[in-house]
Amino acid sequence: MLRYKRAPCFTLIALVAPFMPDSDKLYESALRYHRMAPAGKLAVVATKPLVTQRDLALAYSPGVAAACTAIVDDPAQAAQLTARGNLVAVISNGSAVLGLGNIGPLASKPVMEGKAVLFKKFANIDCFDIEVDATDADLFCKVVAALEPTFGAINLEDIKAPECFIIEERLRKIMDIPVFHDDQHGTAIVAGAAIYNALKVVGKSFGNVKLVSTGGGAASLACLDLLVSMGLAKDNITLCDIDGVVYEGREAGMNPYKARYARKTDMRSLSDAIEGADIFLGLSAPRVLTADMVKKMGSQPVIMALANPEPEIMPDLAREARPDAIIATGRSDFPNQVNNVLCYPFMFRGALDVGATDINEAMKIAAVKAIAALAEKEVSDVVARAYEGEPLRLGPDYLIPKPFDARLMTEVAPAVAKAAMDSGVARRPIEDFDAYLAELNTFVFRSGNLMQPIFERARTQRKRLLFAEGEDERVLQAAQALLDERMADITVVGRPKVVQSRIEKLGLRIRPDVDFEVVNPQNDARYGEYWRSYHELMERKGVSPDEARTIMRTNNTAIAALALHRGEADAMVCGAVGRYHRHLTHVLDIVGLSDGVKAASALSVLMLGKGTFFLCDTFITPDPTAEEIAEVTILAADEVRRFGLTPKVALLSHSNFGSSRTHSAAKMRTALALLHEMAPDLEVEGEMHGDAAIEEKIRDRIFPHSRLSGMANLLVMPNLDAANISYELLKVLGDGLPIGPLLLGTKKSAHIVTPSVTARGLLNMGALALVDAIDPPALRRSPSIDLLDV
Repeated sequence: MLRYKRAPCFTLIALVAPFMPDSDKLYESALRYHRMAPAGKLAVVATKPLVTQRDLALAYSPGVAAACTAIVDDPAQAAQLTARGNLVAVISNGSAVLGLGNIGPLASKPVMEGKAVLFKKFANIDCFDIEVDATDADLFCKVVAALEPTFGAINLEDIKAPECFIIEERLRKIMDIPVFHDDQHGTAIVAGAAIYNALKVVGKSFGNVKLVSTGGGAASLACLDLLVSMGLAKDNITLCDIDGVVYEGREAGMNPYKARYARKTDMRSLSDAIEGADIFLGLSAPRVLTADMVKKMGSQPVIMALANPEPEIMPDLAREARPDAIIATGRSDFPNQVNNVLCYPFMFRGALDVGATDINEAMKIAAVKAIAALAEKEVSDVVARAYEGEPLRLGPDYLIPKPFDARLMTEVAPAVAKAAMDSGVARRPIEDFDAYLAELNTFVFRSGNLMQPIFERARTQRKRLLFAEGEDERVLQAAQALLDERMADITVVGRPKVVQSRIEKLGLRIRPDVDFEVVNPQNDARYGEYWRSYHELMERKGVSPDEARTIMRTNNTAIAALALHRGEADAMVCGAVGRYHRHLTHVLDIVGLSDGVKAASALSVLMLGKGTFFLCDTFITPDPTAEEIAEVTILAADEVRRFGLTPKVALLSHSNFGSSRTHSAAKMRTALALLHEMAPDLEVEGEMHGDAAIEEKIRDRIFPHSRLSGMANLLVMPNLDAANISYELLKVLGDGLPIGPLLLGTKKSAHIVTPSVTARGLLNMGALALVDAIDPPALRRSPSIDLLDV
């Protein structure tokens, strides 16, 4: 007989963990967090401008009548004309809040706000939390059903059993939008993925395993239902609850939902049922599974101890009893956390994107398999850094992805959307799945749209790309991605044993000297040629033969630059380790500047909420001349065009169209005159303030004859201080996503990143370097250009 109180429904542990006596600091911090102005965690933000009288007329009276009339004529237009198609309601009566029990609707509001925030964070879904003061299932259903015109889907949360079964079942029948009780199905999907992969690890199949489950509540029964749909034999399931085994003829504590799993058996206790079991699925209460019970389980048992905050058995105790056990819990401080956030944002994303009328079994199983499959793929550098030291390859301690694996969006949502289409519940089927995947990828990696033309161009000609820091994990992850995308032939500089060790640690598939080349700085057949070539280049700059030998043994950037100079690579990327200017020195000494270019410069890209902006020169020239500014502007404008954008150039200054006669203001005016001569078709204006560059209305009021229209996207600064300060401030204050810096003006394609670069950033820079090799910048194509002669 099990000894525990009936447990509340399982939900996202990260939201509402009970506060224990030793967590007073966390308790106080959480209160301060919620009290911080503005109170709570949600706000409504307008998505359209509401500045002028015309804006008001369009948004409300009389213009809004056009949208209303269109919906009257065709209700499906609501998805295009309102926020409904991307709007979910998180609805609860607070009767079963995790760890807190029946605290009522008002006290549950912080939890529901938190759930809404996670919808937005993980899947870009807008969400309202609605707390309903109704414990009666009939009244609750009437309230929720009446809300159907407002929402594209309903997420039921923290409602006690058995009312949660009744409510969801009834609402699914009467509503024509998805109704999903996350405590049931979110848990079932993630637990199902963990079990799916655990059986793969131990080499067992769904059709043969024996499963024992404790709980008998919403999550437990939903898990069993889904596992049966996936192929687990119902006759191989034994369900236990507070009154023991659920058997045929039992009357105590029974309901029709449990009765589906009543067995004809003489077993009456969990201890009886666990004998020889392959899987324990616990969604009940602490300490109901003992070490002695675990010892009686079958070979390589799978233990899903999902009660929170304390599982049915602690992992160390279970491992001590059975070293061959595979264990999952609902806690983040143990491996294999079964966390609903792996599922529900992306389940709803896929359902909303096809206008699904329901979330059916096919969609749930598709989510299970997508989550499970993701655990078999190598993780991103972001995930690797967040979980440093943890195993991140499919195995006993890594059954399912980590909650912050950004790829969940691009794997789970499309799988759910496709399953909805295949099963006939999609009202708006996706016609172009490649475009849909690209859109999802853009949300996950905000550089997606901007980099798309770069990636496409890089694929057109397979060039040779060399990474200087080949032992760096981020570089190897970027190399894997570039090879997967078939963008380049890859060479890295690094010690082969170290490179191989890092690849194995990361679980990457690439093979040194098979999929990519490794230049070993300590022992390469070309060493003699390399140091002599380097000495020939540098002997009149004070470099002796001995120093040349040393550099060609120890400096990866110099080795990479020399390989580029010798034509053994078409493009290079360096800078992941060390100071920018140390790398720059070697690149300029060996690769050199393009004919006609007076100075190298750095162009940084920032993706901000207001748009994408290119800033130069952010890293190299302290005080460029007017000629150098004109030169960098032409080079930078060419780079802007690579991204599929039309360059709109603003030459920035403290002076506004001649308002100051200082040296720096005069320099920018001279640069403008040079640009008008050299690039008459370039849309460029200056010198001007920063606000005039961004806001056309300000510019028109001050200087109505400006050659620049709209918002500038290429911002050229008068000196390094202005450029770097502006870039760093915008990056932090504007929550900007950086790309670059791009090195401009070199004879061959060479780029220097900064040590904070991610693997995704290296992938971007690698693609940009390849495109530079395919389509050399303007001044590299036109060596006769000399701005000093203008």
